[in-house]
Amino acid sequence: MLGASKRGIAGLMGLLLCAAADAGTLAGKIGHTDPARYRKLTSVHAGAGEMAFAPLLGADALGTNLIFIHRGVIAPHSGIGQHFHNACEEMFVILDGEAQFTIDGRTSTLAGPAGAPNLMGHSHGIYNAGDRPVQWLNINVGTTKAYDNFDLSDTRVGAPIDPVPQFISMRLDRALLRQTQGMDGGQGTVLYRRALDPAVFSTPWSFVDHLVLPPRTSVGNAAKPGMSEVYYVLGGTGEMTVGGETVAIRTGDAVPVDVGQGRAIRQTGAQPLEMMVIGVARDLAAKAAYAASVRRPRG
Repeated sequence: MLGASKRGIAGLMGLLLCAAADAGTLAGKIGHTDPARYRKLTSVHAGAGEMAFAPLLGADALGTNLIFIHRGVIAPHSGIGQHFHNACEEMFVILDGEAQFTIDGRTSTLAGPAGAPNLMGHSHGIYNAGDRPVQWLNINVGTTKAYDNFDLSDTRVGAPIDPVPQFISMRLDRALLRQTQGMDGGQGTVLYRRALDPAVFSTPWSFVDHLVLPPRTSVGNAAKPGMSEVYYVLGGTGEMTVGGETVAIRTGDAVPVDVGQGRAIRQTGAQPLEMMVIGVARDLAAKAAYAASVRRPRG
């Protein structure tokens, strides 16, 4: 019979083995939004006030150059200071309310759900000038798995506001979606739009899509050659099948789909299943091939 210390070690080893086994499953790979895990930080990139966040997915989530996806909340009168990325690209997304986005020293207010990509070699920041917290998401993709930054010690508090953004931005607006019948062989009519296309990005980051599955609809099983994806659930519930495994998904989940893996999606519950899809190519050659395959002739 094991002594108490040996039983404790054996129990710990058992838990570690179970965790390692779970990490290899689809359920173990999904990132779940959990405010209880958020870390509170002040002066993020020399920004004003405080925010709280935690990683949803890290650099090990995909074989491509996704570096991370973070989820958190920006407190009132707080933000992320302006900073450069020279080897990666990043996009702040606000899921509600509004915030002041800065790209290369030009600032505009965007109402959520919205985002603005910051391209490699450029600078960005964000500031919540309001009196309510703003729900925030951050996506980072690099030329490699390495993250870089150079802070400017600029909070952007009181920055002049351009009424028309002088930078690329997107809105996840359902009014802009188009009906798509039988998407990838699925059931019923879903709503879809490409919000940002491959030409926007310099790294293997290839697109951002907006997808809504009304009740009793689905998207069929398919894989994009040379492309990985992350499906972030903006609202509703459903099921995803990736590589033959099926899991339930809900608001705040981030589901990684690696290169070569097929995926299928089914809506469940009373509310539509709404998703943002991030596509990251295996490399720039795969991105170019994908862009050519989806390019529409001008008419």
